[in-house]
Amino acid sequence: MRIEDHKSLNLGGRLVELSEPVVMGIVNVTPDSFYAQSRTQTEGDIARRTEQILSEGGTMVDVGACSTRPGSEPASEEEETERLERALKVVRNVAPDAILSVDTFRARVAERMADKFGPIIVNDVTGGQDPEMFPLVARMGLPYILTDTGNRTLSMGFAQALAELRRLGQRDIIADPGFGFGKTLDENYQVMGELEAYRELDLPLLVGVSRKSMIYKLLGTTPDEALNGTTVLHTLALVAGAHILRVHDVAATVEAIRIVEKIIRNS
Repeated sequence: MRIEDHKSLNLGGRLVELSEPVVMGIVNVTPDSFYAQSRTQTEGDIARRTEQILSEGGTMVDVGACSTRPGSEPASEEEETERLERALKVVRNVAPDAILSVDTFRARVAERMADKFGPIIVNDVTGGQDPEMFPLVARMGLPYILTDTGNRTLSMGFAQALAELRRLGQRDIIADPGFGFGKTLDENYQVMGELEAYRELDLPLLVGVSRKSMIYKLLGTTPDEALNGTTVLHTLALVAGAHILRVHDVAATVEAIRIVEKIIRNS
């Protein structure tokens, strides 16, 4: 059972409290995301999805415009930029005070979005593949989600990337174990079982397992049928100390958090 701790982020001078777990709702503006029902292509769809995330209890909105599912062909930088600008304009109009996260592995895209839409969290699932990314987030003071793309818990590459970010003076770093990135099905579950190891880094911990293949491939189902398995893994992640859950299904996740937090407070 986790011990309660208090984490926070500095988002352009705004203190984002993580003393209790929060939900990051996914807004996909890609035409080929692995979970078809999450795709939001029109401005109306984006607006409705944003409103849904916030009304169901989400506090962060993560917008992605370049699919990173295995075997997909990444959108060009220009296409990703165009999609993100269109989507973030809608999100800002609907929810001007929402905490924005941008799912991109390109430093120039992240810089453009921060310049145009204000302070953002940068969600980079590649662990810093773009050599310009670490210097950018450190210079601009943007909270950065560092993804562990190795095949084991606290991989060497992750440790080296974390050390480099700290050397550059990056303060707000969120650790993401990288479920589904660089790992086999068995390796994903091994990392889940060792999740508390990331707590030793004294960083906010983000877990993103929502409807991923580690669930539906194990169960022989599909992403559409993976909500129950997702909730089981969310419960384990919360017990292990996750601060942020990145999800498709906000209402179900908020309920899981309320139940787990009640157990922890009463124990």
